[in-house]
Amino acid sequence: MGRPLTMFSGQWADMKLEELAPLAAKMGYEGLELALTQNHIDMTKADDDSYLKERWDILASNNLNCYALSNHLVGQCVCDNIDSRHRAIMQDYIWGDGDPEGVRTRAAEEMKKTARFAKKFFAMRPKSLADSPIPPTVTGFTGSSIWQYLYSFPPVSKETIQAGYDDFAKRWKPILDEFDANGVNFALEVHPTEIAFDIASAERALDAIGGHPRFGFNYDPSHFGYQGVDYVRFIRKFADRIFHVHMKDVWWGHGSREAGVFGGHTDFCDPRRYWDFRSIGHGDINFEEIIVALNDIGYAGPLSVEWEDGRMDRVYGATESAMRVKSFDFPRSNIAFDSAFDTSNQ
Repeated sequence: MGRPLTMFSGQWADMKLEELAPLAAKMGYEGLELALTQNHIDMTKADDDSYLKERWDILASNNLNCYALSNHLVGQCVCDNIDSRHRAIMQDYIWGDGDPEGVRTRAAEEMKKTARFAKKFFAMRPKSLADSPIPPTVTGFTGSSIWQYLYSFPPVSKETIQAGYDDFAKRWKPILDEFDANGVNFALEVHPTEIAFDIASAERALDAIGGHPRFGFNYDPSHFGYQGVDYVRFIRKFADRIFHVHMKDVWWGHGSREAGVFGGHTDFCDPRRYWDFRSIGHGDINFEEIIVALNDIGYAGPLSVEWEDGRMDRVYGATESAMRVKSFDFPRSNIAFDSAFDTSNQ
């Protein structure tokens, strides 16, 4: 048996779960990583048991499971320097009057609620669906107060950068304690604009929160490849912190290169770009090496396709991606390949 094949529902937020679930099953998926959106699973209805049961019934009737919830956008607001961009992604009750510290505080409280919500939701999983191979998981972002200092000019002091990690620790430790109290993992998607965006910054983030047992990573190779980060080494480096895995491809280094790694303020799919996200198998990520590394560390959780490719029809692309992931998710061998030559077995 391979790992569960799921699809992240965030890029399909325009569809109601009642529409998306049968489509996902038809495309070949075994589950959904549900984004906490009104159309898929609405956290404001946390006290409505009949609503939560209905979510599970929709999944189960389509032979789909769920192993992770996503609250990326709220997590982004916990540490960010809040501005008008955040108004566009945030619920009214979290935005409030828009005062930056108020937004950050309310976002932090919402993440604590997310931990409690995840515990309740996964406890309601129907017996007809297999239990999760890993603890209940919430994937998401953390935001960062120091992302704007990515390129250190004018020169940025070590104290300024350290203050950013201290701020992350101050805001996220209480959230992670709530996750721990509810037996839920938080999996940061290591990603530009977050407190961790490569191996070095991920190590520093872990150190900042004292290696909190509920803080780990939603591994997504597409955010590493174009940066030049060793995306296979990341798996081995953080073997005990890979709580969830996104399958997403990225293409880099083949275009006109008029816009570099930082994007040149171009839109995705602009032909001048150095990199763009691609449907699985149409980019440069070596997924076979990723599977080898995941096998080596014993990762048994879901492989969740986060489908993003602005040049391809999404149903076509997500269907093809499901087939591709199934083709290279080979199981780890339980015997040495040359054990047949061992004369002691004869």
